[in-house]
Amino acid sequence: MRIEFVEIANFRKLISTRIGLSADKTVFVGANNSGKTSAITALRYFLVDRERTSFCFNDFTLSHWPGIDGMGAAWEAAHVAQQALPEPEWDAFLPFLDVWMQVEENEVHYVQGILPTLDWAGGRLGVRVRYEPKDREQLQKDYLTARADARDLQTAGAALAEEKGQDAAKFQVAIWPQTLVEFLQRRVTRYFTIHTYVLDPSACVDPLHGRAQPQPLNGNEPIDGDPFKGLIRIDEISAQRGFGHAGESSIDEGEASGSGSTSRKLSSQLRQYYKSHLDPYESPDARDLLALKAIEEAQEAFNVRLGDGFESPLKEMHTLGYPGVTDPKLNISTRLRPVEGLNHDAAVQFVVPMQAGGASINLYLPEDSNGLGYQNLISMVFRLMAFRDSWMRVGKAQSKASDDAIIPPLHLVLIEEPEVHLHTQVQQVFIRQAHKILRNHDQLGAGSNFVTQMVVSTHSSHIAHECHFDSLRYFRRLPASEHAIPTSCVVNVGEAFGGEQETKRFVTRYLKVTHCDLFFADAAVLIEGPAERILVPHFVNSHAEFDKLAESYITWLEIGGSHAHKLRSLIEKIGLTTLVVTDIDSQDAAGFSAAPVRGADYTTRNHTLKTWWPEIEELDALLDKPEAEKSKDYAAEQFTLRVAYQCPIEIEFKGAVTEALAYTLEDAIVVGNIELFATLPGTGLIAKFRTAIADSADFAALSAAMKDALKGGSKAEFALDLLEIDNPSDLKPPKYIREGLLWLAAQLEQKQTELGLVAIAPVEAEAVADADAGDGVAA
Repeated sequence: MRIEFVEIANFRKLISTRIGLSADKTVFVGANNSGKTSAITALRYFLVDRERTSFCFNDFTLSHWPGIDGMGAAWEAAHVAQQALPEPEWDAFLPFLDVWMQVEENEVHYVQGILPTLDWAGGRLGVRVRYEPKDREQLQKDYLTARADARDLQTAGAALAEEKGQDAAKFQVAIWPQTLVEFLQRRVTRYFTIHTYVLDPSACVDPLHGRAQPQPLNGNEPIDGDPFKGLIRIDEISAQRGFGHAGESSIDEGEASGSGSTSRKLSSQLRQYYKSHLDPYESPDARDLLALKAIEEAQEAFNVRLGDGFESPLKEMHTLGYPGVTDPKLNISTRLRPVEGLNHDAAVQFVVPMQAGGASINLYLPEDSNGLGYQNLISMVFRLMAFRDSWMRVGKAQSKASDDAIIPPLHLVLIEEPEVHLHTQVQQVFIRQAHKILRNHDQLGAGSNFVTQMVVSTHSSHIAHECHFDSLRYFRRLPASEHAIPTSCVVNVGEAFGGEQETKRFVTRYLKVTHCDLFFADAAVLIEGPAERILVPHFVNSHAEFDKLAESYITWLEIGGSHAHKLRSLIEKIGLTTLVVTDIDSQDAAGFSAAPVRGADYTTRNHTLKTWWPEIEELDALLDKPEAEKSKDYAAEQFTLRVAYQCPIEIEFKGAVTEALAYTLEDAIVVGNIELFATLPGTGLIAKFRTAIADSADFAALSAAMKDALKGGSKAEFALDLLEIDNPSDLKPPKYIREGLLWLAAQLEQKQTELGLVAIAPVEAEAVADADAGDGVAA
């Protein structure tokens, strides 16, 4: 048994999204504000029982708010006109989570309460958990009453103004509630609750263009009780882990914190673990007898000492006439509980060995003295062990369980941003070992009777690179359509390559070796070689016209034109805006590398230009390609790709105006900056180019001289030398790079506009203070 996928609808940015879960671990990746946190929060709110009261109205997808207000306006119009009220039509707006599981026929005893039909014989099962009105008619009635009260108050204000002979506008204020949305921002927890429904596996269909197609309920009746009780155990480690000094913890140190507690103190977790699994007072066995005997003897000895210590104060009380003959006498005794030995800041200490006078001694520091990284790592690992042992009922947890309670066959563990405070190597170790820790039990391991599925959200490229592509789920931001807001869809990265295992292997290794942050970027720039890798970002940082790029999250991937096309399937799958900066790589009819010449039947050797875009091999056609046609729009995927390669430019050299055809980045830079290089001091290629400019009679001679110079020169050294130019803005980028970067800047500006069309209106301060509003964060 395992969760195959979940579908989240109408929850924050996730208007209709399917998220497939891997058999062991699933990692959510994506750029900022792409919906990763929304997905983890949805799983928590819908599945963790104690979190179900955490909903607030801001969890409803923003694009539905006008429709909800329209429904409220229709109610009010009918009510004012004394007509029959329209039926409350909430179904299209309600947040819900569909959980789809694969269950074997021999596991039917776990799922009897959610079987769709009596003849079900194994396979897919689905349950919908929906946040919906408790009583739709009562909600409608109370809203109309609130609106009537608001209108009456406005009328009274106008009458008062007329009575005082003042302008009625001075008495007109926005009385709550103006709309149904405004009403629910204060009252949603009063009128809404969680209900669950059985789904029909035969009506489950695949997503269309990345958008889930959840089935309608068609009048289904909700299930009584919790369908996941005894079926799924859910634990979580949230991003808010409360790290810092001991005084910052909001957890009462005298109370047991649950599995979802935000307490980061290891002593608190140890105390809870002790109570659950080790306490000798709970169903003692033979191994506990020695401990209980020692506690009893210590308690008796302490009682004797207490009696001696309080003898004088008690005698002094006798002078007050208490206790008298008939009064009960005072007796002071102690009760030792071993768990209290962990109820202090020094319960957990770190040992620091040191040498003093030739002797080895140990110094002890409290846990707060350890680095935040190790505190976080130790805390998370221990919580994973505690989750596992509570699930498997290790130690005293077995005796606490009721006789008829069964161990749920499925354990779902949610971990939010484990990389907090961890340096990169520890991040990688954690993601490699976390699932193994959750399975480190005699009944688990590689067995299939009990299944552990771990879901992790992260912003760390190091964690992403440590995971197999099949476990990555890329959250992609979708631009807003007209009169709507931006939403997100989820891409299974493992499906990007189809059956092309060789390409998948290359991309996996390449991304891991280069440590790129492709899965977290706003855009990608694929560049040809080390010189481009150095200089293209330098151009961006040195010229004000590229400021938009400097403000954006861009990943720079150094990959040659002969390999860039191998990233095609991945980039098209995740829909990432991409600029490919490459060389034209011209060759003559015999297939030998040659400087570009028009009308010579030359072609390009560049696989990206031949097979990806613009899918042209003839050199003349590439040179004549208009700039507007160098980009490719992916309408269905809603993103754009552009290629930038050396293009003809018109220059004046030695008194003659000519068309310059560059062959590499280096000669393109020189051609665009001839006046600068004519006097630029330096050695290596800079000196050779300076000499070539001085000695060449025309551009043809200069082109030949530059080609000869590049044969024996170091391109990377040349790029580094250019970084030392006193005024970086004096070095102009080649035309093809400049136009490509300006295109990318325009794309990102348009994208940011589309992703930010609607701002969330702040809830009134009065509403925040209202007890009915509940807690929540804007989507």
